[in-house]
Amino acid sequence: MRPQLFRSRTDRYVAGVCGGIARTYNWDPALVRILALILVLGAGSGLLVYLILWFVIPLEPGY
Repeated sequence: MRPQLFRSRTDRYVAGVCGGIARTYNWDPALVRILALILVLGAGSGLLVYLILWFVIPLEPGY
């Protein structure tokens, strides 16, 4: 069973979306951020996807 997807409280630059995805799938957060940047700059729709994920993915519980 995979852990539930949350936005990261600690590994974040903007909203914690990339950090949360990286933690859930055990990926390097830098690679997820690079991929997100490529999607934003290349396709343009990456920004819309990031904003949707920001509101859809819950913030990591704690603190």
